[in-house]
Amino acid sequence: MRKQWCAPCALRAGCAAHGAPRGLLLVLLLAATPVCRAGIDHLVPYDDSGIWKRSNQEIVEYGLIAAEVGGALWEGGETRLGRTFWTSIDSSVAAGLVAQLMKVTFSRVRPRDSSPPPGDPNLWFQGHGNQSFPSGEVTAVSSIVTPFMLEYGHEYPAVYALGLLPVYDAVARVKAQAHWQTDVLAGFALGTGTAWLIHRSPNSPFILQVMPHFIYVGIGKSF
Repeated sequence: MRKQWCAPCALRAGCAAHGAPRGLLLVLLLAATPVCRAGIDHLVPYDDSGIWKRSNQEIVEYGLIAAEVGGALWEGGETRLGRTFWTSIDSSVAAGLVAQLMKVTFSRVRPRDSSPPPGDPNLWFQGHGNQSFPSGEVTAVSSIVTPFMLEYGHEYPAVYALGLLPVYDAVARVKAQAHWQTDVLAGFALGTGTAWLIHRSPNSPFILQVMPHFIYVGIGKSF
């Protein structure tokens, strides 16, 4: 049987050939690998009711962003919790930038914008604002919660429940026909992988290092 070709697999080979930085290469590999699994992508019935409503998805995403920024500013970088908040900011910013670059590069058509049902998940490099791969929201949610699971999960196992948030968002985005299954899997891999790389770096959190002193100390302690 002829081996199926897909754009992310080609990207993986190209990056390796040109000696891309190992950290970035790992993130891209994690994000691209799910796409190479044939038979995953399919259109599901549209569902914007109950917990899957778009407004609930936005509450999760924007609520997490507000929590990480607010927590980071309040705690500063002198406490373990504060450094974790700032690591979460580093992760979400870095993963968000990579996700947007990939969206523009691959310009994959969203399920709701593809040909009539069952749709065509193979519409890559279509341009014209098509930005289905990867899911930016799943990337964001994953990158925000992962540092807390890595930092506290082994001490407080209940923290691992945060992992349900990107799972919820992934299912909701597929049900909204905004993303294919591999889009959300790639977003989860990208967000989690970026957070893991930054969490294990001895130089993180990075953004905190350019903040004013009263931010480093924490607003809660400065006033």
